[in-house]
Amino acid sequence: MTTIVDKTEAQIATRIRLERDARGWSQAELAAHSGVAKATVSKIERQEMSPTAITLLRLAGAFDLTLAGLLLRAEGGGADGQLSRAQDQPVWRDPQSGYHRKQVFMRPDHPLELVQVGLPAGQRVNLPASSYAQIRQVVWVQTGQLVIEQGRERAVLGEGDCLGFGPPTATALANETDRVCTYLVALARR
Repeated sequence: MTTIVDKTEAQIATRIRLERDARGWSQAELAAHSGVAKATVSKIERQEMSPTAITLLRLAGAFDLTLAGLLLRAEGGGADGQLSRAQDQPVWRDPQSGYHRKQVFMRPDHPLELVQVGLPAGQRVNLPASSYAQIRQVVWVQTGQLVIEQGRERAVLGEGDCLGFGPPTATALANETDRVCTYLVALARR
């Protein structure tokens, strides 16, 4: 899995530079659009730094893409047909939390995406409301326990529990247990 993750990170760095260049933006302009420091943008593009989930979400939002859309472009466009083979599903790991994300299914001509996530024990990922602006999603816990905080609401999901997200709001996903939580995310682009 390390080879796939390393390959994906290199492709992400290249894609961020290509997306920025396609818009005629400098690194400073991308920083201004995304809220990510210019130094961070530069380090990511030079592959001196692995972007965190939050950073990728902000960059994708600046490009008017979902995270999956940015990752799909980084991978070279995704599957050509209806079949998404396990060995071809890109994996990305957040260097800060250890959160890993496997893009199980996504096609440009299909409104539905399916993602498998593993959130390590004791980890938390805070996502800005902007990461939900273009999508509707449902989370289905496969193993472990997941805490989802949306604004002032807190839901604790166990194995088999499912939660549909409401209107875009800052959201935190937390694993407050001592074992990995695995969950599936089904999302539809608006």
